[in-house]
Amino acid sequence: MNSRFKPLITLAGSILLSASLSPLAHAQAPSDPQIVGIVVAANQIDIDHAKLALAKSKNKEVRELAQQMVTDHTAVQKSVADLGKKLSVTPADSDTSKGLKVQAANTTKKLRSLKGKAFDKAYAENEVGYHKTVIDALNTVLIPNAKNAELKGALTGVLPAFQGHMEHAQKVQSDLESSK
Repeated sequence: MNSRFKPLITLAGSILLSASLSPLAHAQAPSDPQIVGIVVAANQIDIDHAKLALAKSKNKEVRELAQQMVTDHTAVQKSVADLGKKLSVTPADSDTSKGLKVQAANTTKKLRSLKGKAFDKAYAENEVGYHKTVIDALNTVLIPNAKNAELKGALTGVLPAFQGHMEHAQKVQSDLESSK
């Protein structure tokens, strides 16, 4: 993985629905500790959902997408911790990070109830929707509100990785639709 993407690739790849980050558009501007808290929460959610996909799916493409998420986000866990230490920023909870966790629990429950192609479709669909939402949240809320220049730079630098993850998820979704 390209090292310039490591600090904040954590936001990409979760199977949260678009509603998960919608509070960002209406909430009070997040502080740097809250931004890091949002990133940490989203990263863990992404890892957990990708591991669920690896356990449940037999589809090669879905498994490859999930493995990419596990690999990227596991590698980033340390990077996020290191960046937080370097910047003296301790992740802080916010309404958004709490909302992410609630939505993740709901999504996990839904995904656990699905099997086979229904699971694969739901996983890919949520990956696509999430990536669209997170790219928008980065551009409109997280980057503009980051006060620390290095944090802002890391958020900006990760956008190409988010786009790459979204394109991968879109391809998987399209291939699943084609194979009905």
